Amino acid sequence: MEATITQKILAAHADKKSVEPGEFIEAKIDFALGNDITAPLAIKEFERLGVKRVFDKNRIALIPDHFTPNKDLESANQCKILQDFAHKQKIRHYYEVGRMGIEHALLPELGLVSPGDLVIGADSHTCTYGALGLFSTGVGSTDLAAAFITGRCWFRVPESMKFIYKGGLKKWVGGKDLILYTIGDIGVDGALYKAMEFTGDAISRLPMDDRFSMCNMAIEAGAKSGIIAVDEITKRYVGFKRYKVFASDKKAGYSKVIEYDAKTIEPQVALPHLPSNARPVKRIKNISIDQAVIGSCTNGRISDLRIAAHVLKGKRVKSNVRLIVIPATQSVYLQAVEEGLAEIFVKAGGLFSTPTCGPCLGGHMGILAEGERAIATTNRNFVGRMGDTRSEVYLSNPAVCAASSIKGRIAHPEEVM
Repeated sequence: MEATITQKILAAHADKKSVEPGEFIEAKIDFALGNDITAPLAIKEFERLGVKRVFDKNRIALIPDHFTPNKDLESANQCKILQDFAHKQKIRHYYEVGRMGIEHALLPELGLVSPGDLVIGADSHTCTYGALGLFSTGVGSTDLAAAFITGRCWFRVPESMKFIYKGGLKKWVGGKDLILYTIGDIGVDGALYKAMEFTGDAISRLPMDDRFSMCNMAIEAGAKSGIIAVDEITKRYVGFKRYKVFASDKKAGYSKVIEYDAKTIEPQVALPHLPSNARPVKRIKNISIDQAVIGSCTNGRISDLRIAAHVLKGKRVKSNVRLIVIPATQSVYLQAVEEGLAEIFVKAGGLFSTPTCGPCLGGHMGILAEGERAIATTNRNFVGRMGDTRSEVYLSNPAVCAASSIKGRIAHPEEVM
């Protein structure tokens, strides 16, 4: 039977020969993730049931990254729950401040998720890992608690949508622009409970960091997951480890197939208050900003920082703009220091922070006041997402974000280079 990559992965983990879209299954998971916001709820349920041990202490990650370094007493208590549970259960993959990173950048960096895996996380952007040719999706805290106990989770098999990106990319265009353009085309519910399968020669040439950005934002189109099949770029990233490769059959069934001419796509900006409100940055005129944030699980990897530093080198951030640069992991932080990127950010008048999700969800490290505007490489720009409900968030790639911090308004990189 012809099947998509998503169907094949789910069938393998449900010990079935095949599965059909809409079918309910219970499947074995390879890895489960919780953070300082979602895991405490799962831990509470786990302990309420009187369970003594997790299903596998080596296949669970607890990562305090949202309100850390601890913002206040409440966040400190949330993180303490993770720390105590990790110690009691001897969780191998618990990462404290100083060793942690933004979860969706850290797990692939550490090699904890692999092609062919089935991964769940109590965070909606768990779909990031699909860039490695695996099925990953966000779940609720109670589902995470059940997975802690059984090592299994239930799923409704999603239909798949195929997106084909043809041709090369223009300068300054990357994975973030492709996914913003796509969400702008289909809408925030355009892939509702679907698996978004990204293909085409533009994808085959796309670096891994850009692939992570695309799969990360599949949820912003309402998708259950995002996925890119394994190729040579994936294999180089994963290195010499054992994994299983799945691929869609040529005659696999899709609910919809959409083709894009990638070479016509410009750098994008999503205007408030939806990621789907995307348009080319060159069409945006005279929108001043108060803050620029470069980082997050979408665009906080080393290639993102290199692009931003390239734009900022030898220039100054506008005096009335706050530039906040947040590497996604400690490894990225150290690499940015060693390459001189951190120095470029600081000399330009920016702030270079320890890894944290902070400003992305309006937690800390960059809260917006009433009437303020921010441009950010984050993934959501909902009402009040980064602070006051009367503030505004604009989404872009790192180059556009850096250029905008220099100009004090939303700007194309060509304006400052």
